[in-house]
Amino acid sequence: MRPFPGNRKVARFPGNDVPFVSWRNPKCKGKLPPGSMGLLLLGETIQFFKPNTTSDIPPFIKERVKKYGSIFKTNLVGRPVIVSADPDLSYFVFQQEGRRFQSWYPDTFTNIFGKNNVGSLHGFMYKYLKSMVLTLFGYDGLKKMLPQVELTANKRLELWSNQESVELKDATASMIFDLTAKKLISHDPDKSSENLRANFVAFIQGLISFPFDIPGTAYHKCLKGRENAMRMLRNMLQERRKKPRKNPSDFFDYVIEEIQKEGTILTEKIALDLMFVLLFASFETTSLALTLAIKFLSDDPEVLKRLTEEHETILRNREDADSGLTWEEYKSMTYTFQFINETARLANIVPAIFRKALIDIKYKDYTIPAGWAVMVCPPAVHLNPKKYEDPLVFNPSRWEESTANNASKHFMAFGGGMRFCVGTDFTKVQMAVFLHSLVTKYRWEEIKGGNIVRTPGLQFPNGYHVRLHKKIY
Repeated sequence: MRPFPGNRKVARFPGNDVPFVSWRNPKCKGKLPPGSMGLLLLGETIQFFKPNTTSDIPPFIKERVKKYGSIFKTNLVGRPVIVSADPDLSYFVFQQEGRRFQSWYPDTFTNIFGKNNVGSLHGFMYKYLKSMVLTLFGYDGLKKMLPQVELTANKRLELWSNQESVELKDATASMIFDLTAKKLISHDPDKSSENLRANFVAFIQGLISFPFDIPGTAYHKCLKGRENAMRMLRNMLQERRKKPRKNPSDFFDYVIEEIQKEGTILTEKIALDLMFVLLFASFETTSLALTLAIKFLSDDPEVLKRLTEEHETILRNREDADSGLTWEEYKSMTYTFQFINETARLANIVPAIFRKALIDIKYKDYTIPAGWAVMVCPPAVHLNPKKYEDPLVFNPSRWEESTANNASKHFMAFGGGMRFCVGTDFTKVQMAVFLHSLVTKYRWEEIKGGNIVRTPGLQFPNGYHVRLHKKIY
């Protein structure tokens, strides 16, 4: 730092003429929300990254809401940010996608997920990729996938019941990853010479870490995990293009067809980044939700009893007791969907969603300057006592009168607006089918409670061990 000319000694950026006072008090054509910009360059990044071991709103958010209100300013990784713990502003941000706001994530996230990842693309390109993904995860695709999802759940539960115990997060992640990888790229872990999922595990372990790309750091391991996974995907893609399959059967085949069309806008880089994000998002978030769901069931016998009754009723009403789940049976799982909603509300698997203001935006008494990031905080919405009575209590029945099954001003577990998560229904299918197989065929006991640590990116319920036993009727 060098002194500001004159009598005042004000710190400046190294090699820059912007004084520290400008950092702490950025210019705005209006009134900025209250808050602190933190330390020079670092901002409040250290406080933001601090893990949260409670089920409550992250301390970083909770402390500042108490001090400044539900809308405040901060600075994260050198970027000015408006944080919204306000349901109305958060909903407004989602609804104004493409007009006043656009999807944005810090450079560190872009480096990890790829510059061409679907979250960083806008306009027509984003809509084009979304329509591609819906060919797999839309209703028609999910109907066809339902028997395979049930078969996978049954096989894994049978396997786990013959083990002394299972670490649930890792076990469910493996199950979902293998299923998703098969549908996306026909990946068979038993026939592959490399462990694709191991690269994603290395990637995840450094996902939420300080961006120091130095050997030995978590961030460096994360980038290496991405690099290895992308190499495997690239090799698969190139091999498939050299030797096209006569009968296309997975999403990779569909992507290759799109790449080879005349005048296509889909490039190999965009296709590979899309595959990477789909593989990551589909198994990591769902396995987290499933682990927490089973933990909630273990802690609440009444909820377990009611969930079991719904699924046993489905079995009793069948003409053929040995037939598999039908789409009609899946859609009839009223209490199960309430249970999934409540799990998603409390899990807050994605506790921060970022957008960027495209123009100066007036909201209530404040101005959100063009170019500033806006961080929507779903936990603050989901744990709002004004909307949810006893918000930290797990209570699926609170959804009985609710119509907010997907996205609303008070429920944004899967995002909102035009970027509402395209994998939402896939997640619900996997959770509902797995729960159906679990509660009708097995009972379980908790062997080790594990620890739940929440971070700004994801929640990690690690070390939760259970022992499964087949039910005897």
